[in-house]
Amino acid sequence: MSWIDNSHHRCLYYCDIMNCEDRALVFRCEDAWLYGILSLPRQLSSRGVLIAVGGPQYRVGSHRQFTLLARHLAANGSPVLRFDFRGMGDSEGSARTFEHVEDDLRCAIDTFLAEVPSLNELVILGLCDAASAALFYAYQDLRVTGLVLLNPWIRTNEGVAKVYLKHYYSKRLLQSDFWHKIGSGKFDYVAAVHSLWRTVGAAVAGKYLTGTSLKGKNLEKTCSLAPLPERMFEGLRRFQGRVLLIISGNDLTAQEFLDLVNGSVEWQKLLTSPQVSHLNLPEANHTFSRREWRDQVGAWTQDWIHSW
Repeated sequence: MSWIDNSHHRCLYYCDIMNCEDRALVFRCEDAWLYGILSLPRQLSSRGVLIAVGGPQYRVGSHRQFTLLARHLAANGSPVLRFDFRGMGDSEGSARTFEHVEDDLRCAIDTFLAEVPSLNELVILGLCDAASAALFYAYQDLRVTGLVLLNPWIRTNEGVAKVYLKHYYSKRLLQSDFWHKIGSGKFDYVAAVHSLWRTVGAAVAGKYLTGTSLKGKNLEKTCSLAPLPERMFEGLRRFQGRVLLIISGNDLTAQEFLDLVNGSVEWQKLLTSPQVSHLNLPEANHTFSRREWRDQVGAWTQDWIHSW
């Protein structure tokens, strides 16, 4: 059954899937209309989940991962809202990067709480740069009491270069198709040498910063100047809620994040605090594209949400 409620400029669509109900929403963010899907369980809990979508994706997600995750969580008692940032998917407005979506997140949370008055706290779930966006935002909003961070984006030029040297090129040397290409005469030695040289140059050009230089400073005023790892560190340090970190083993973005953490005492202290839970899927890729990986993320997230 579906209908349009013009008095609230809101489109509603109901369907029974896995003991939950999907409802389409339209809400304002400054001068743009944003579109989202609210998944409601039959029995509402007081803690909801806002899914923030990263990269050039819309609210369905790669291989429908966010649709399926939202319905899974809702079927197990957690209301879930997934939506398109301005300029993405169905939403109006100009596209913006993950570093400039604070207003979008705030408007989505306002709408979520208005639609589900029984909620008194929220968890933001983000993959890749949406996890980074969640860290920038969460500490500023007391309604956000939890974060689920999937393969956080912490990209720097020297960081990705080190990851490629450590995790890509070393594995490439062990792959049979690499040696087959060389043996068949199809290998472009000049391009390969240039690529490796650029990677090595970027890797030795600088070092990661730990985030300590932002302590005691105004993050809002310095965020446009500090490197991404520092800003993410400071956002996590200021956040007082709980954090679930899920890392894929077969993902260069995740490896870059882990390399940063392993090389920083400050990051290690932060991530070993009692408020942070850390789980790994050794074989999973960046978007958890296989069913077993996607289901594991859903199960872990569900258990974690109901554990506190």
